[in-house]
Amino acid sequence: MSEIKKIDLEEFNDLVLESKKTVLVDFFATWCGPCKMLAPILEEVSKENDTDTIICKVDVDENFDLAKSYGVMSVPTIILFKDGAEAKRSIGLKNKEFLLDMIKN
Repeated sequence: MSEIKKIDLEEFNDLVLESKKTVLVDFFATWCGPCKMLAPILEEVSKENDTDTIICKVDVDENFDLAKSYGVMSVPTIILFKDGAEAKRSIGLKNKEFLLDMIKN
């Protein structure tokens, strides 16, 4: 189980790009309905995740340049990073099973 951490650009560089672990990043906005619906699903994923995957959230309004650099055009956008590189991407609200599968496969 891992705690979901809200991160900024500096933390993104440390926790995501320089990590040797798998990192799931949720690009979200506070005003986004589907993002609000995704939050409790991510909490469940963090509790049920039996890997060493780190789960983070990036507020696109507070970190516009970071979101832009990854081509985030709509929220929620979930990007899975492995060894600091993008491995998978999903756009829109997803269920717990989808996210757990995204992490494990």
